[in-house]
Amino acid sequence: MTPSFHPHLGRGIVLAILATLCFALLDTTSQYVGSAVPVLMAVWLRFVVQTILTAALLWPRQRQALFRTRAPGWQLLRGALMVTSGTVAYLALQHVPVGEFTAILMLVPLGITLLAALLLRERVSALAWLLVLGGLAGALMVVRPVGSDFSLGMLLPLALVVINSFYQIVTSHMVKTEDPGSMHFYTGLTGLVFGTLLLPWTWAPMQEPLLWLLVALLGVFGSLGHYILIQAYHHAPASRLTPYMYAQIAFATLGGWIVFGHTPDIWAVTGIALIALCGGLGIRLRHG
Repeated sequence: MTPSFHPHLGRGIVLAILATLCFALLDTTSQYVGSAVPVLMAVWLRFVVQTILTAALLWPRQRQALFRTRAPGWQLLRGALMVTSGTVAYLALQHVPVGEFTAILMLVPLGITLLAALLLRERVSALAWLLVLGGLAGALMVVRPVGSDFSLGMLLPLALVVINSFYQIVTSHMVKTEDPGSMHFYTGLTGLVFGTLLLPWTWAPMQEPLLWLLVALLGVFGSLGHYILIQAYHHAPASRLTPYMYAQIAFATLGGWIVFGHTPDIWAVTGIALIALCGGLGIRLRHG
């Protein structure tokens, strides 16, 4: 069979890599402000900026179509998963360096394989199961759940993998009927509504203007990253772009070194390499 040809594949790859840069900046900034800004307040401010920025970017092209949806329940579920994901990620980054955190998140494709087998009753090959176990072994090398330095918070990235896997499965179901731009808008709006309801119990004054700027950048990086990724998928299919998402590990590790002076040790590097290998093979296996 002749391989499918995508004339804009190169443009899609560049956009996908730019999206990973935005996500790495989001996580690095989250780790920086994590000790100074309460988690739910930071999540609320992020979604304020994300909702406004998403509307500003998409309204000129979509107009009223931006608000149309055939599946409000699914939109609510997807938004709730994104809020949960953002909250858990913010907490996890207080326990795990950003580079290692990002590497563990690259287990999401393998997590989708696991959930597809358990929930959707999809048939999974022995090789796919082996890759799932290999990816988990790599994650355990990164967090190393033994010794005096270990805390339960270091396992939060693994919980985040499960949440994000559910999020991706819900998204793959919704794209059959929903516009990607509308999905992105309603995700931010859901986060904004949830955060606003909790705001009276989560608000804390921030005296430093720099903190306000950095928390606002959480929304900018998150919104731009998802918007750019949507544009990338307009130029090339997800199966061709997903391997390039591993660039986020390099960007996040670089961010951790520049901002925090942290470099992964040999065990973490080995675990990251194993995650990347198993995740990359898993993507290739899943998409043929």
